[in-house]
Amino acid sequence: MYISNFADKLKRVIRHPEILIIRLLRNFPISDEYYLKTEYKFKSGQKLNLDNPIMYNEKLQWLKLYNRRPEYTNIVDKYEVYSYIAKTIGEKYLIPLYGVWEKFEDIPFDELPEQFMLKCTHDSGGFMHCPDKRSFDMEKARLFFKKRLATHNYWHSREWVYKNVKPRIIAQKLLVDKTGEDLKDYKIFCFNGEPKLVQVDFNKFTDHRMNFYSPQWEYQAMQLRFPTDPHAIIQRPQNLDLMLELARKLSAGIPHVRVDLYSIEDEVYFGELTFYNWAGFVFFEPPEWNKILGDWLTLPDEKTLSD
Repeated sequence: MYISNFADKLKRVIRHPEILIIRLLRNFPISDEYYLKTEYKFKSGQKLNLDNPIMYNEKLQWLKLYNRRPEYTNIVDKYEVYSYIAKTIGEKYLIPLYGVWEKFEDIPFDELPEQFMLKCTHDSGGFMHCPDKRSFDMEKARLFFKKRLATHNYWHSREWVYKNVKPRIIAQKLLVDKTGEDLKDYKIFCFNGEPKLVQVDFNKFTDHRMNFYSPQWEYQAMQLRFPTDPHAIIQRPQNLDLMLELARKLSAGIPHVRVDLYSIEDEVYFGELTFYNWAGFVFFEPPEWNKILGDWLTLPDEKTLSD
């Protein structure tokens, strides 16, 4: 399996040598601006316009460099954000938390319930479900989190908000849809505190699909990374108005942030806040959506700089 994975990675590098160049650049003491200009050129084929950015992906790179407000660090930290959520919208929207630890070996598994979710505090994608503790692969989980804790999101695409987040592991209640259906993710794109687009992720562990809707629940013909399914019947959530209102409160005063929520019957739970959707390097189909979202995103008049 490892040989096969290595061979696949090698083929990908041969087809896309820019991947290797970008990875090598991570090890050099170069400025974030130079790194992002290089990465953007390699991945998009376009010159990154930071003086007058127009496209959504361009503006996300600008925000990485020039919208560095210190409070962002705590609200992307998946443990520290609990305080922000409790203060902003209330504790009832928080997924029950079982604990936080600096190392996998510190987790008292005997004290955890039969079902839980493990998640890194400092990155994106660093999580594992445990639907049944008796069959949970501890060694696989240990190796997974060892690697994730040693990996820092900031260096991959200079996502500044993660730079000073302390790597830890949290355990949360495992959310399960009470209908027995796939638990959907509702990701609400907010621009200056106003929801403009709702992404719905479904069939995540079988055949991942991603549909987009307006706040009025009108299907939007666009695609990002995963296939869309215009024929899928995704009912308007009964508490959509509540989710949109919560997203407004959580995104107030922020130029752009994606508010991720879960809806289980009449209950809403907070997932996370994402400042740079796919790091600003996943492109739209059709490409016109890059301009549409770019028009929605009004950048601050002044730059806020920080190390």
